[in-house]
Formats: sequence, C-alpha cells, structure tokens
Amino acid sequence: MFDAALEERAKHAFTEPQQRETAPDDDLAALFSAAPPGWEPLQPKDSRTPLDIDALADLIAPGGALAGSFPGYEFRREQVDMLAAIADAFNNGYHLMVEAGTGIGKSIAYLLPSIFWAALNNERVVISTNTINLQDQLIYKDIPALGDILGFPFRATVLKGRANYLCPRRLAALRRRAPTSIEEMRVFAKILVWLLQGGSGDKGEISLRGGAEQGVWARLSAQDEGCTLERCATQMGGACPFYKARRAAESAHIVIVNHALLLSDVMVGNRVLPEYRYLVVDESHHLEEATTNGLSFHLDEAAIHRQLADLGSARTGLLGDVLARTRGAIPQQHHAKLADYVERITEASRAMQHHVGALFAAVYEFLTEHTRVRPSEYAVQVRITDEMRAHPAWGRVRHVWSVLAQFTEAIADAMQRLAGGLGDLDGYDIDAYDDLLSGSTAAARHLMEIHMQFQAIVDEAMPNTIYWVELAAGDARLSMHAAPLEVAPLIDHHLWQAKESVILTSATLRTGDSFEFVRARLGAREDEVAELALGSPFDYEESTLLYLIADIPEPNQGPRYQQMVEQGLVELCTATEGRTLVLFTSYAQLRKTSQAIGPALSAQGITVYDQSDGTSRQQLLEGFRETDKAVLLGTRSFWEGVDVAGEALSVLVIVRLPFTVPSDPIFAARSETYADPFAEYAMPEAILRFRQGFGRLIRRRDDRGVVAVFDRRVLSKSYGRAFVASLPSCMVMHGPMAHLPAAAQRWLFDYWARGRACALP
Repeated sequence: MFDAALEERAKHAFTEPQQRETAPDDDLAALFSAAPPGWEPLQPKDSRTPLDIDALADLIAPGGALAGSFPGYEFRREQVDMLAAIADAFNNGYHLMVEAGTGIGKSIAYLLPSIFWAALNNERVVISTNTINLQDQLIYKDIPALGDILGFPFRATVLKGRANYLCPRRLAALRRRAPTSIEEMRVFAKILVWLLQGGSGDKGEISLRGGAEQGVWARLSAQDEGCTLERCATQMGGACPFYKARRAAESAHIVIVNHALLLSDVMVGNRVLPEYRYLVVDESHHLEEATTNGLSFHLDEAAIHRQLADLGSARTGLLGDVLARTRGAIPQQHHAKLADYVERITEASRAMQHHVGALFAAVYEFLTEHTRVRPSEYAVQVRITDEMRAHPAWGRVRHVWSVLAQFTEAIADAMQRLAGGLGDLDGYDIDAYDDLLSGSTAAARHLMEIHMQFQAIVDEAMPNTIYWVELAAGDARLSMHAAPLEVAPLIDHHLWQAKESVILTSATLRTGDSFEFVRARLGAREDEVAELALGSPFDYEESTLLYLIADIPEPNQGPRYQQMVEQGLVELCTATEGRTLVLFTSYAQLRKTSQAIGPALSAQGITVYDQSDGTSRQQLLEGFRETDKAVLLGTRSFWEGVDVAGEALSVLVIVRLPFTVPSDPIFAARSETYADPFAEYAMPEAILRFRQGFGRLIRRRDDRGVVAVFDRRVLSKSYGRAFVASLPSCMVMHGPMAHLPAAAQRWLFDYWARGRACALP
C-alpha cells in the first residue's frame, strides 16, 4: 500500500496534483456532517390529554390497523391487557411491573401507548433495553412499521453514552501532536478511513480490537464531563456526533437507551439524557445487574501505567502538549514556571510507576502465601473483607500503599492546580486551549479516583461496597475491583421516586407466582408499584415435552456425570438429527463436552457450533439457523435473547440448573444479607434464569419441541419442584437417559403415536 502511495506521489513530483475531493487535513471537523436543521426540543403541554384506551386496543384487535399491515399478525388477548395497563399507568401517573409471557408481543404493547402519549402531550418517553438486538428491533423494525400505520408524525432516536461517540476536537488534537504509539496510529488511520467513507462517529460502526485500541478510543471519545453542548455548538458548528445525538434526543418523542446508560445518567444528574418523566424498561430482569455493572470500578497495573504514559512528560503526552501549546503564547516568565511545574509532575509520575508495581506485587504475594489462591487456567476471584484486612500479613500491603498514596494524591492535586493555572490563562491565544484545560481536569479527576479506590480497597472500605481481587486465567496478572452491595435504594431514589410513571417488563419477573424477589432487589414497594402477570398465548401442553432424567448422577458426583452428559447428548442429537441448543453454566464444561461429542456427531453429518472457539454470538446463531443438521453449545449469553423459530431449534437441553457460583464476590456478599441465602436469594435468582433458558424453545404458535433437563436435582432435591413449577404447564415425563432419544423422536416425528406422557408425581 505504501509503495503504491509513493509511486503515485512520484508521478506528480513536478506537476500540480489534482484537487482533493476530501476534507483538508487542517480541518478534520469537515469530515463530520453538520446537524440537520429544524431540531427543536420538545416542550411538554401545560395540561395532559389522556389516552383513549379502547381506541388503542382497537388498533391491535382483529380487523384493526395492525392486522392488515403486520405480516403474520395474530390477535393476542394478553397483548391487549398489557397495552391497556400501561396506558392506564400513563394516564394516572403510577408505576407498573408487567411479566409478559413469551409470544405476547410486548414491544408493540408498550410502544403504542408510549408513542401516543408522547405525541399527544409533547412528552418524552424513554425506553431502556439490555441488549443491542432489542434496540435494533425497536428502532429499525417495530417503530418504522408503526410509523407507517399510525398516520401521524413522531420522532424516535437511539442515544448512547458519551464514550460511544468520537470527539472531533480530540481527534484534531491527536492529529496536531501526531500519534505516539502503534495503537494510536492504527486507530487514527481506521478512524480517518471510516469517516471518509461516511462514518457517523458512533463507535458501533468501527472495529476496535484489544484493550490498547479501546484505550485509544476512550481518549478520543466524548467522555468528558467538562464538555458542554453549548461549547460543541460554538466550536464545532453542530458537527460533534454526541452533540447531534443529544439534539436528536431532545427533539424526539421516543428515546431508546440501554440499562447501563439509564442508571449511570440518573446517578450523575442527567448529563447525557434529556429530561424525561416517563420510562419503559424492557428486559428489566437485568436492571439490577446493569446498575451494578454501571457503578463498578476496576484497577489493573497496565491501565494505570497507560494513564501515566498519557500524562507524559515535558516532551510527550498531555504535559508535553501543555508546554508546546503555551510556548510563545504566554509571557516567558509564566512559561518558565509552567515548565518547572511540569518537570516536577513528570519526576513524581516516573517514581509512581515503581510503587504501583510494588502494590500489585504485595497483594499478589499476600494472596498466594496466606490464602489458597494460585494461578490456574481459569480466572480466580477473591473477596477483600475486613477480616482479610485485619490479617497481620496485610500490614505489608498497607505499608506499600501508604508510600504509593503520597504519589497518587500529590499528582492528582498537582494536575488540579495545573488545570486551575491554565484556567487563569484564558485571555491568551493558546492553541487548543479548551482541550488542554479539559484534559488536565479529567486527568486530575481520574488520578484522584484511583487514589480513593485504592484507599478503600486496602484500608478504609466504603459502606455498601464489595471489593475483590481477580487473578487472570493462566498467569499472575492481577486486577482490583469494587461494586455496590445493594442497588435497590439507588433505583428507588432515582427512578421510583423521581419519575411520573415507570413501567418494568420482562418475560421473567416472578418466582413462585410472586414478584416479591424482584421487588426486593429493585426497591419496588407494593404500595407504590402495581403488578400484572400475563401468561403466554402458546399452548405448551400441546407443543412442549419436558423430559426430566432420573438416572443421571448429580453434577457434584464425579466424572460419571460428565460421561453421561456426553453420551446422552450424542444419542439425543443423533436421534433428532441435530436441531438442538445445549445450555451450560460454565465454559469449562462446554469446552470439554464439545471436544468429546464433536467427532461422533460429525460422523453423523451433524455440525457442532460451540461458544468456546471465540466465534461471535451472532455468527454462531446464523450458522445454527442455516445448517440443516446442527447443534449449538452455549453458556450464559445464550440462556436468553436467542430467537430461532421453526424446526431449526426443536430440542433444548439444560445441562445444569443455573445457580451462580457461590464464590462469585458479588453473589457471596449479597448472600450474606439474607437469613436463608439459598432459599431467599440463590434459588429465586436461578429460577429466573431457568425460565429464561426454557423460553428459548417455543417462539411461535406452530413450534413444537422437547426440553431435556440433565440435572437430577429437579427430582432428587426438595427445591427441584420449584423449578418445574415455575414453567408453563406442559407435558412432563421423567425416566432414564436411555429412553430420552426415543421419547424425543416420538414427540417430534410421530405425534399421533406419542401416547400419554406421565405426569410428575
């Protein structure tokens, strides 16, 4: 490529080159399209116009507007009930939880009242999802289809967190100072090609690989709390991708976000989302986990070293940029003082790198010498508790931190003082002045956050916070983590108490016919949040055989269990000619099983797709759908969000009941808050996941299939009945593994001869 470029350049060495059609290098902002005109923020009406619930219901009734326009439309009474309940919640300003069984069509049931409410009252309704797939379905499929049918104008858009949008100012700053690493050069080149080909500046459109490239993107993104919409409008003329996305959200009736953005936004005072009072949370069984992840923090040695490298010295990084940009622009005596100050920060940051390594080494030494932790082929997590901090040997960790703390605190303070000094220079003509100021402020904030997190982990734990250390798989790389213990008070304060009407919906919100578990986890008090449970319109007794294996050893009973899993899968998948999704709870068992059954099934012409080989989830699902005889092995991410209708997915195998690993730090810490952790926390959580897995099989009315549970605890343990009872009423059989292939064949291939199924006693 470079030889070709040089050869082309040589052709014009003594001639005038042709005029370029692309934007000039000295104005990267020209690569970004300007914001469309006419975007005006919504102005809610002074008085509310209530929804006509009967008229809304007529839209999805037989012969209604949707019946003649949606391909494959089916009337579902449950969908009407859900729509009516949500419309009433909007009309009367109350909160509602709706469990909507598979096949109800819940997205249409909440989109219709949301669109009408927003359009009638000039209100904004925010819809939050957990997955990109559902976001894409809403914005690219369901909403455009409804727009064509409804006959009145409304606006809908997707808004993501600031870190997902490229900042033109930061890109220009990188170009001015030139990339300083291979990763920066690679990402810079990718971005230029992407923008020249019409890229919008949304991270979702570009391929970034590895932590280093992701780190470069983070430094080029709009993730900067000091950057205001007004400054974007003034300096970039509306070309900033985040500015455009935010302006679109301000003018939209429907704004689609993800759970992580929803909760992180309310925690920082709505700095990303425009003001809203009405909220629909789909896939809401993930709300607690998403809130936890959004408020979590992690530190590793490499990331801290990268941050110090970004800080730089008198000739590199941010500090070098400060000196270079101010040289000649401010009086010489000011610049001399600035240079001296930068040199002192540089010396401190160099010394700090050694002490960072010493702290991580001290923690590693403590873990390996005073606990049973050893590096292994799997990641290992260890909670840091008050008991651990009281161990005499932890004193070594505390001593090393006391030395490092002097550097983290001093450098953070110095960067804050530097930012303050730069703030006093706004009267001078300093190139990229705003970038220098915001960069210095952000560096000070990040360094102080590192200081405070280390202090909490090592010495002074913050209340309502879980701390743990993780050893990476296969080596001694160590990272430190923090996450909130309870998120219910946060959700209560920022959603239930702050919004006019919040709707939570999911296919799985109940355990034991009760919303009690989810209510407790999300702070949804009975006197403040109404509830509605709607079953599935599917006839599971006619469509689904649940086969419970009675003679398989329990999972903790040694290698015989694994051997029987492998043998049973080969025989079952051979009998059903593939068409099977197998759900695991661990990658280790998935890999082992795949290696064992792959050759045998391949000999039968059955292709095995498995999640352990690194293939993307989407590619695995596409391959499984398009292959006549195929088996798909998946772990946690495949327990939900998989929608394969028809014969391609006729058999679902649940290898183990989906209990969380007891050693998981967050799970362990939260378990300690219950009098009976297993019954009150572990089991309800596993039942919700079990129901999600079960829901992968039947996706439309004419689907037919078999669910096989390879975990005898549903029969041998007293709690097993709760798992079976949580499922829709279907045909249930329990018997030996050897009878499963024939039972599956009869159910799938010989409906009339299948006989009566035995009910669970």
